[in-house]
Amino acid sequence: MALLEIKGLNKSFGGIQAVSDCNISVEKGKITSLIGPNGAGKTTVFNLVTGLLSPDSGEILFEGKKINHLQPHQITRMGISRTFQITRDLQEMTVLENMVVQSQVHGFWDMFGSSMLKEEEERAMDLLSFVGITHLAHEKSKNLSYGQKKLLEFASVLMSEPKLLMLDEPAGGVNPTLLESIIDRIVELNKKGVTILIVEHNMELVMKISDPVICMAYGTVLAQGSPKEIQDNQQVLEAYLGE
Repeated sequence: MALLEIKGLNKSFGGIQAVSDCNISVEKGKITSLIGPNGAGKTTVFNLVTGLLSPDSGEILFEGKKINHLQPHQITRMGISRTFQITRDLQEMTVLENMVVQSQVHGFWDMFGSSMLKEEEERAMDLLSFVGITHLAHEKSKNLSYGQKKLLEFASVLMSEPKLLMLDEPAGGVNPTLLESIIDRIVELNKKGVTILIVEHNMELVMKISDPVICMAYGTVLAQGSPKEIQDNQQVLEAYLGE
């Protein structure tokens, strides 16, 4: 059963067609990877799904409901959370405060209130433990290393208890040890029932944990299949080599 459906999606910027008649189906309970050469339209699709951009035409359905008219916070409340290629933490806030910002219970504006709810703090600490950075809970975000910020972002998007987790290049810029940790967490979340959609250039990660794999090129879907089918697909090879 499809949790997310993208039908005939189009988006252009000036004269450049970033997404062109794109059709993608993300099955509930799966880890799906979205791959393709630079400029294929992958991150634009992420931005369209999460409401950061509005499509020129086409439909985006989540659990059968059209969402491409909704604001980002409304989409989050429906059960979609995402990370970014470049981490977007609030530098002057502590790690714990950054976590609570992502909570469904409060959210950003309530950070100006008198205190955070105990249940929020407990959930935040549990998630920091899940990614192994509990010891940094009261450290200001600006003092974290790049890898620690990656883990913070990964943990913080789980505060809203998403049904669909969208990861934009989780392997980007991280060392092999941290990458293995991130892979383990992704697999564990998926086993707990979270559907995951990944944009990634690290083919080792993609082929290790994903099924299916969707390849985009020139703003549309070029091929879809199992990791082996994608590895053996001549059109996919040509799309990458052509880059």
